[in-house]
Amino acid sequence: MAVAIKGALKVASSSSTSAADSRTDRLRNVLVDELLAMGKITSSRVEAAFRTVPRHAFVPAGTPLEDVYHVDKSVITKTDEHGAHLSSVSATYIQARMIEQAGVDAGMRVLEVGSGGYNAALLAEVVGAAGAVVSVDIDADITERATALLEAAGYGDRVTVAQADASLGVPDAGIFDRILVTAGAWDLPAALLEHLAPDGVIVVPLRMNGVTRTIAFRHAADHLVSTSTELAGFVPMQGVGARPERIFRLPDGKGRHVSLRFDTGAPQDIHLLDGVLAAERTAVWSSVAVAGSESFADVYLWFAGFLPGFCLLAADAGTDLHGERDWFPFGVVRGDSFAYFAFRPAAVEGRSELGARAYGAHGAEAATAMVEQIRAWDRHARGGPEPTFAFWPTGTAPDAVVGDVAVLDKTSGRLTISWPTAS
Repeated sequence: MAVAIKGALKVASSSSTSAADSRTDRLRNVLVDELLAMGKITSSRVEAAFRTVPRHAFVPAGTPLEDVYHVDKSVITKTDEHGAHLSSVSATYIQARMIEQAGVDAGMRVLEVGSGGYNAALLAEVVGAAGAVVSVDIDADITERATALLEAAGYGDRVTVAQADASLGVPDAGIFDRILVTAGAWDLPAALLEHLAPDGVIVVPLRMNGVTRTIAFRHAADHLVSTSTELAGFVPMQGVGARPERIFRLPDGKGRHVSLRFDTGAPQDIHLLDGVLAAERTAVWSSVAVAGSESFADVYLWFAGFLPGFCLLAADAGTDLHGERDWFPFGVVRGDSFAYFAFRPAAVEGRSELGARAYGAHGAEAATAMVEQIRAWDRHARGGPEPTFAFWPTGTAPDAVVGDVAVLDKTSGRLTISWPTAS
């Protein structure tokens, strides 16, 4: 009887394991089919990698499989004492897109900045036995975890994991055909770029006044020029490459706050905004309308490049701004007043008019400044090709700025964003 029971339990356990494996295989293949349909995966080697590597082996235990194999859900793997995200397994669509942006192929040497394990395993599959993958992270906890997970998943001898601050370079790492940065970066440090081969590609989520684009760059003479971009958000880079935001909290007089966040161009005297939320709110509208299905994400990038005083906003629950149906977290400060991006129903059904709402004695001026840039975006960039990004390291000079070109100073050089004229 005892033997029979043990045997029955063993068969049941084996059956349960097989069922679980079948479910993960099915979910993984459904995910890959979706990534193919979206155009995020475009090459057979990347497709094969995503069908092969078990994503669930690299996320915290207990993570629902529907989240693990979801097309646009990241999985947090480490937080600090305040709950801020320090590390994550990025959303699958952006992992696929970044590998495709980089043009990773068989036999290449690839450097991954920001370890987690899963992305490195994907890269190992794509480059194959003739290639090499080095994954670095500044955090020893993360590199230890990545090493253990890669070993358990069978990639321990195919990926080299190292602890290093990549902004200072990776000792003895050499030159790479491709570099993929999987943390939000404010700058392109010279020590990191020294690892990039002359004909190489670096893909980096670059922060520009709080707005991030994942950009693929190639060398072009003495600077770098973009070849593609993607919308995405990432956990911020740590170490020397970190760029702390300046955050100002405006009280509403009822124990709640609206926060203004700047990574450049913070006001010199934020106290001019004391009590501003008690002022009457004003609004200015642009007459620029967008359809419900139309993406206007590039207007935020336009703001970041051309709107002095641009910032990101966050509002506590209970403030007038929180949960507003027509509110987006982009704003501008002008002295004792600030405005924020908004929209309202347009005269044509199914369309919305873009504009700005504002607080302060000069709120109308702040709102008008934002609305003028909405109209400029509508005239010069809306519906046109995506902008071209160029990074000019310190010691080089950008080409003559002609037309709609934003110039952003970075620690290691200067970034230009050039907008082609819309057709």
